[in-house]
Amino acid sequence: MGYRYNKIGIIGLGCMGLPMARNLAQKADIPVLGFDVMPKPLEIFEMAGGVPVRDVTEIYKDCDVIMQVLPTHETVIHSVEEALRYGNAGKIIIDFSSTAPDIIWELKEKTEQAGMKLLDAPISGGTPAAEAGTLAIMAGGDKEVFEAVRDILCMVGTPVYVGPCGSGSITKLVNNIIAGMNMLVIAEAYALGEKAGMDLPTIFEATRGGYAGGPVYENKVPKLIRRDYQPGARIAVHRKDIINAKKFAEKLDVSLPVTDVLLQIMDWMMENGYGNEDQIAMVKYYENSMKIKIGNE
Repeated sequence: MGYRYNKIGIIGLGCMGLPMARNLAQKADIPVLGFDVMPKPLEIFEMAGGVPVRDVTEIYKDCDVIMQVLPTHETVIHSVEEALRYGNAGKIIIDFSSTAPDIIWELKEKTEQAGMKLLDAPISGGTPAAEAGTLAIMAGGDKEVFEAVRDILCMVGTPVYVGPCGSGSITKLVNNIIAGMNMLVIAEAYALGEKAGMDLPTIFEATRGGYAGGPVYENKVPKLIRRDYQPGARIAVHRKDIINAKKFAEKLDVSLPVTDVLLQIMDWMMENGYGNEDQIAMVKYYENSMKIKIGNE
């Protein structure tokens, strides 16, 4: 489509957005603007070569490509509506957030009416992949728009075009059901090992090369063993995705019994004040039920 951009912007410099913004600032040959409500991420972003802005409307007005990595549906909707308010036709909005498909479809209509384009491009891989620039990116929208910004997407990860607008969000629901259950079953299995008096690092070494192994296993088991619950992604955000999956399944008139178990334990985490911890902190559910302490600080 011959699309050209002079400035790109990213809104939301949290545990995923900040390393993504740093990669963009270091790899792009055009100005990269960044905004967050907290000052510290802006300082780090500036040190990486980015252009921090204190007024987010600068991004909506000046950037040809507007990216957002936001934690809630409310913030996603507000950001897009502000882009429509302050921006102009021709801009491309890339939503890296985990947004429900029906909300994406509604926002697509609004952006098209304003002459803008929307890609839903949720990401997966947690903070380590965001830092390495190797995120999985599940992109939905017009194929020509995807191709126009593919080079930007490649600066933060590996983009795969999955279909029309909303397809990225649906793909992310599939991804997060699998990832969530993977982390939950790791927590459950290692709780069993602890209860049996086994040495958890030894279990990890013995099993990491088998079918249990993989990226999630390599990242999360050491955190569990160290009792490191600093979030690569927060329980509260992942739980939002699981609720989205449940609601979408209801619209399709299907049940998700295994997902129900995951949501039940995530609900327990929220009720007990653990919503801002890493997903592997779900091991605390088993510590409570088995009356044990799992791992060592």
